[in-house]
Amino acid sequence: MNVDLDCRGLLCPLPVIKLAKALPTVAVGDTVTVLADDPAAATDIPAWCRMRSQELVSAGENRYVVRRVA
Repeated sequence: MNVDLDCRGLLCPLPVIKLAKALPTVAVGDTVTVLADDPAAATDIPAWCRMRSQELVSAGENRYVVRRVA
């Protein structure tokens, strides 16, 4: 199952906060796709994944796919 979050137009830290709230709602191995056009998201979402030991599957074109690892 994949959850899509449309965070376009939201400034940091809101995209990361929404990602943090959504990730526990998916099963381990499933993904959350975040659409975010705030330039800070390009730094913040990968950093959040590293800090929380989650997998950043892809990042680009204002689209970030995060797989729940644990």
